[in-house]
Amino acid sequence: MAIKRDYYEVLGVSRSASAEELKRAYRKLALQFHPDRNPGDPQAEARFKEVNEAYEVLSDQSKRQRYDTFGHAGTQGMPGFDFGGAGFGGINDIFDMFFGGTAAGRAGTRVRRGSDLRLDLRLTFEEAVFGVERELTIPRAEACEQCHGSGAASGTSPQTCPQCRGSGQVRRATQSIFGQIVNVTSCPRCNGDGKVIERPCRHCGGTGHVPGEKKVRVNIPAGVDSGSQIRLSGEGEAGPRGAPAGDLYIAISVKPHPVLKRNGTDIVYELPLSVAQAALGDSIEIPTVDGPEKLEIPAGTQYGKILRIHGHGVPHLRSGRRGDQIILIRVVIPTNLTEEQRQALRVLGGVSGKPQHVEKGFFDKFKHAIGLE
Repeated sequence: MAIKRDYYEVLGVSRSASAEELKRAYRKLALQFHPDRNPGDPQAEARFKEVNEAYEVLSDQSKRQRYDTFGHAGTQGMPGFDFGGAGFGGINDIFDMFFGGTAAGRAGTRVRRGSDLRLDLRLTFEEAVFGVERELTIPRAEACEQCHGSGAASGTSPQTCPQCRGSGQVRRATQSIFGQIVNVTSCPRCNGDGKVIERPCRHCGGTGHVPGEKKVRVNIPAGVDSGSQIRLSGEGEAGPRGAPAGDLYIAISVKPHPVLKRNGTDIVYELPLSVAQAALGDSIEIPTVDGPEKLEIPAGTQYGKILRIHGHGVPHLRSGRRGDQIILIRVVIPTNLTEEQRQALRVLGGVSGKPQHVEKGFFDKFKHAIGLE
């Protein structure tokens, strides 16, 4: 069998050619090799067919993607072509080889999966950090028990469509200046299924499924966050007439925590301190996702200082390694002072209208001013 030339080479364009560049190249070559311009020339006729075949594939985005991925093998079984080919039974075999499934049924009909479903799941801050197992009730279409999902009445079965003979497609040929063009569309009688039901099941009306619900247990991994999505294969709605079920997508949202905030795998806590606590130091109990923790505040802690508790953050979704809890210090300046407090501050430094210079013995002076010595 003759070796097929690369389609881009046939049209004389690069592999990155735009749709407009493909169209210009095709028109030029189609006019050049058209049989009406080259009567009795078998080579021109062969080139004309080759050009049409190349443009038919490259002008269709999905066909072009398959061709770029699989080469000529990927064009096996494309509608409108009958390339034959040694060792391949069409695009079905390509998908079997690479993905373990078929893109279409053996009769050429497209397998239509059931609808995918989406469920919004709201978690607490702690559930998102540590993960949780939930039982969910999913309202969905279930396979009809009366007809076992076939859609046909008891004692009958779907029959091969007489209009498309089970292919799910109909072809219509039209003439153009470039020759015969074949349009391939889904069969209007069977809607592309390749099968028709003469006596529909009364229970499901011939659809093969009925409204129902299913309880599903799902493990939410530690470290998820708002916007995370979990996919459960085959837990969507039942497919039409026994086709595979769709998938279930669980969209995660997380309730905000009253005082803790998340920053990637770290957890941030803003710790308010009084002037005395920041200056003298203190031992303070702070909240973490693991429970209360004692935190030692060093003397002289400045506003905006950052402290860390390692390993008290959020687990990484892949590695499981936990981040840190970050403590951001906020020194609270009192607004309503007593006269005694005002006097203590005047003793400490007073109001001079100049920037404050820290003197040696500052902490001793501060302790004395507030009566700790």
